[in-house]
Amino acid sequence: MLVLSRKKGQSVIIHDEIEITILETEGDTVKLGITAPRQVPILRKELLVSVKEMNRDAASQPVNLLHLSDELKKFKKNL
Repeated sequence: MLVLSRKKGQSVIIHDEIEITILETEGDTVKLGITAPRQVPILRKELLVSVKEMNRDAASQPVNLLHLSDELKKFKKNL
């Protein structure tokens, strides 16, 4: 891990196309501004971890295929 010290208004550039700027600091909170190409996803880590956990939980649940089939039939009727 690279550790840097930055002050308000200073930036870090990653791979010539992503810029992270320190916008504000207040106590133990830092407000960041991130400039990146649209195709680069930017996610908060806690959300990514949460979604991965939910997907893992959902994948481990048994699937009732008869119930799923009934639900698909209902869905098709409503189209």
